[in-house]
Amino acid sequence: MTETNEPAETAETADTPRTAETPAPATPAPLHWKLVIDCANPQSQADFWAAALHYAVEDNSAFIERLLELGAVPREAVVEFHARLAFRDLVAVRHPDDPYDQDSGTGLGRRLLFQRVPEAKTGKNRLHLDLHPAAGEREGEVERLERLGASVLRRVKEPGGEWVVMADPEGNEFCVQ
Repeated sequence: MTETNEPAETAETADTPRTAETPAPATPAPLHWKLVIDCANPQSQADFWAAALHYAVEDNSAFIERLLELGAVPREAVVEFHARLAFRDLVAVRHPDDPYDQDSGTGLGRRLLFQRVPEAKTGKNRLHLDLHPAAGEREGEVERLERLGASVLRRVKEPGGEWVVMADPEGNEFCVQ
């Protein structure tokens, strides 16, 4: 029996003892994911967050050149960014130690993708990043992020801890613990 044909484990089968003849069902592999952030200017957001997180801006230029040669992407869909071709409406940043696809430049680990949308941000984020600098480094990190273009929205001090709520250059909230 293949993995795709195995029945889901039920209460009835959960209590059945496993033997060599009845192996445990395969555990599904964790899903690969990325956090997508809507924005007005993907390139400036990518620059800010790459600097904020010490991440690398993905280099998709070789992939984009192939797409252009094949006619799969119109020239208007790309821009020059950091002296290389980039998608006009999508730019990602990735953790520099994580693997990435050599052919496309796409990260295969921790990454943020910034996508251009026509509408402006209108409310509070429902999802945000929490940054965790080393112990005793919060204020220095807040100052560094302000120099990069972030702004302090408020400082929170509660019995459970303290942090600084900030906004990136396009107003997306994030916290510095």
